[in-house]
Order: sequence, then C-alpha cells, then structure tokens
Amino acid sequence: MQGAMLRHQQPAPGRNKPVPRGASRMVAKEPLSARLPKANFNVFKRLLWPVLLVVAGFGAYEGAQRLMPYADRPITKIAVQGDLSYISQQAVQQRIAPYVAASFFTVDLASMRAELEQMPWIAHAEVRRVWPDEVVIRLEEQLPVARWGDEALLNNQGQAFTPRELANYEHLPQLFGPQRAQQKVMQQYQVLSQMLRPMGFSIARLELRERGSWFLTTGAGSAGPGIELLLGRDHLVEKMRRFIAIYDKTLKEQITNIARIDLRYANGLAVGWREPNAPTTAQPAVAKN
Repeated sequence: MQGAMLRHQQPAPGRNKPVPRGASRMVAKEPLSARLPKANFNVFKRLLWPVLLVVAGFGAYEGAQRLMPYADRPITKIAVQGDLSYISQQAVQQRIAPYVAASFFTVDLASMRAELEQMPWIAHAEVRRVWPDEVVIRLEEQLPVARWGDEALLNNQGQAFTPRELANYEHLPQLFGPQRAQQKVMQQYQVLSQMLRPMGFSIARLELRERGSWFLTTGAGSAGPGIELLLGRDHLVEKMRRFIAIYDKTLKEQITNIARIDLRYANGLAVGWREPNAPTTAQPAVAKN
C-alpha cells in the first residue's frame, strides 16, 4: 500500500517483561511480636477475683474480731415508748431485766420481744438497738372492748387476754360463746351495736350458744330498761332491721313494759311483757311487719 509505513513498536517498559528463571518474589517479613502467640489473661482475671474476695473477706473478719471488744459495750439505756395506760415502764423494765445484762451485739432482741408480748396488756412490741449502748422498746397496749365470759377480756380484734384484775371492767359488755368463736362473736357484736346505737340502745350481753342460737340483752339507758332479744341462728341483720321498723311504729311507746322480744319468726316478732303490767301471761303478743 502506498504511503503506508511500518513501524516497529517497542514494548512499554515494565510490561510483559519476562521473569528470569530462578527468580523469587520478595515478601515483607512480619515483625517478631506478631508471629509470637499472644498471652491470654482472661484465665488469670477469672482466678484473681475470687482470690481477692476471699482475701478481703478474711481481712474484714479479722478486723471485726479485733475491734469487737472495743465496739461491743454493755447495755446502759432502756427507752420505753408508746402510750401506756394499763402497764408501767417499771413493770416493763423488770420483765426484761435478765436480757439487758448482755452486751450491745449479744442481746437477744427476739426473745426480749417474745417475753414482752407475753404480758397480758401488751398487744405488740418492737425492740431495736441504738448505737452505742441503748435498746429502744416500742409498745402497743391491748384495747379492751368487751369481757369474754367471766375471766377474760376481748380486744378490738376479737382476741382474748387475761389480766390479773377484772373488777374494773364490769362496765364493758359481756360476750359469751365457744372458745373457737371469739372473733365471730366480736364481729357480730360490732355489727349489731352499730344498728342499735341510733335507737338509744347499747349491748350489755351477747351470747352464741353451742347450737348456734344468738341471744342479746340491751343495757338500761335513755331508751328504757334492758330488754332481751332472741335472734335465732341466722339472718341476724334482717331480723334486727325488722325489729327496728316495728319498734318505731308500735313498740317505742311500750318499751318500758317489754321484757323480751322473740325475733325467730319468719315475718314478725313476739313480745314478752314485764310481770307488773303483763296483759297476758299465756301467749305473747305477735306483731307482724
């Protein structure tokens, strides 16, 4: 071809240059620290903490044993707190005298509390230490609400307790019943008492007999002399409501002549009159609602 020129192209330097035989590629060597195995300290850490805890616990124990003779002082102060009406602080201190002979750390607070709560007039006791040599006692007295039979009193929770003297509590209502029914009788007393109070009646005696029948005697007061209510076994609240309704309509004017009222009827009641003014002795009058 005309005008054509052939040129011999030289290969670019560094490209496709034949590698001489026997030559090897140069590789950078890793530092010696990278090639050595690394030390694993996790195992040492896991073993170190238990050892440190044991050492610390042992040191604390030894320190406490050495300081105990200096910190454990004799009990020199007894503080009795609470509103006390039936027992004296002197009686309390005499009761716990065998316990306070111990030192601050060795005094048996649980036994002291149990001993105090065995006193008839103490319902609840709290005992605590106050550094460096004091024991504080907080007392809650029994709240007598009624007499239980002839030998005990009942608190507001229906729990019986027996003080030494009962002569000063004859003004309290007297409740009777099986020994296992103390709380039941107390609860029934509270309910019936609230229902009778607006009428001017109070409860002088409430009895639950073994067969389950209830008998109530009101106290003498502004409403008149006491009367006996025979309530039967069940539905006491309904029977009391019936009595209140008939009382306001019919019985209020004659209450001074009434000795007892029998509420064991389904729809009415029977009235028993007092002897001097009894209109009939054979059959009581029956009032229907």
